[in-house]
Amino acid sequence: MNKIITISRQFGSGGREIGAKLAQKLGIPFYDNELIARAAKESGFAEAAFDNAEKKATNSFLYSIAMGMNAYGNQDIGFTHLSLDDQLYLAQSNIISKVAQEGPCVIVGRCADYVLRENENVVNVFIWASMEARKDRAVRLYNIPKNKVEDELIKADKRRANYYNYHASEKWGKAENYHLSLRSDYIGIDNAVESIIHYIKSAEAGVNPPFTKEKGEF
Repeated sequence: MNKIITISRQFGSGGREIGAKLAQKLGIPFYDNELIARAAKESGFAEAAFDNAEKKATNSFLYSIAMGMNAYGNQDIGFTHLSLDDQLYLAQSNIISKVAQEGPCVIVGRCADYVLRENENVVNVFIWASMEARKDRAVRLYNIPKNKVEDELIKADKRRANYYNYHASEKWGKAENYHLSLRSDYIGIDNAVESIIHYIKSAEAGVNPPFTKEKGEF
């Protein structure tokens, strides 16, 4: 299976666990925090700077004001004239492009689906779950107090959406951005892994050929 698989996910949906198990099952590299470490090493920025960049994006309007207009589309503006967060995003994007060139892998988060949008060898997956399931997982695994867990989940998703929407100029979680969307509390973590593998294998085998307009088919 010669694919780069990106995993976007709601907080508490188990997307990272699915990505890690998927990479292990396929015997390919798994990148999450590893991307930050590598980007920090090659760019000279501290790892904490990359980790904090997404956490600041709680309010979309204030985040956009703080960041200024999205500058990387302006070819006349040099790297050093970008905001720190823009520089961090570009450094991280460069690493994502590099690991994708190195071969098949699984990449969690980091706007990887958008960074690799021109790469035909990429499959983008979105993992989500019901609020109740996410709350239960967050309390059990992340030790978030029950009386605060729903608020923390909402804030985390909002940060991810704002960060993605700003840098990617797309909408986080929008169906059209992904090849496959899975509800993890319905299908289960291990079955989600198997479903992704089956989906990719079916596509590679041409099980579902494109629709045509012949004979009135649409």
